[in-house]
Amino acid sequence: MRIIGGRWRGRKLAIAEPAVVRPTPNRARETLFNWLAPVIEGASCIDLYAGTGALGFEALSRGAQHVCFLERDPVLAAALRERAMQLGAGHEQVRVIEGPVERFLSRTPASRFDIGFLDPPYSLDIAPVLAQLGPWLSPAALIYVERSARGAKLADALDGVATIVKESRAGAVAYGLARLSPEALTPAIDEG
Repeated sequence: MRIIGGRWRGRKLAIAEPAVVRPTPNRARETLFNWLAPVIEGASCIDLYAGTGALGFEALSRGAQHVCFLERDPVLAAALRERAMQLGAGHEQVRVIEGPVERFLSRTPASRFDIGFLDPPYSLDIAPVLAQLGPWLSPAALIYVERSARGAKLADALDGVATIVKESRAGAVAYGLARLSPEALTPAIDEG
């Protein structure tokens, strides 16, 4: 895997062995970050089911301020930390949380994210994760979602929790940007 744009363009992202991951195809990443170009600069991002970290590191390369990587697999989490060090991304830019996504999202959020990357195993029902993500996102947040193009339509996987803003396909992958419904964004956190 390579970072395809920004300050780290061309840098390789090694895949930790013996991890089993399914990185987002380059064509999908290129389209995604073209869509995000107007909002990526200075954004705070959360990369759920981070795997190789391709989405989060691409965001940082293109000007995101901070990425929180969530990864259950300890081998992949360690590789994310090592990759951040290799790229020169400091603690103010990268936070790696090792453990289940659902456990992290069950906490009370201290701040909100502008962009979410949700690329879990295709067998996972993403609607409950999106609902749990709501309090962690700013009202105008965008969420990248990726599924197998062979399954149900992307909008069906969102189950009314979010609506598709843009979508496309790359080979066997259906992907898009979504926004949570107003109901999913509550309860609000105390920002005062």
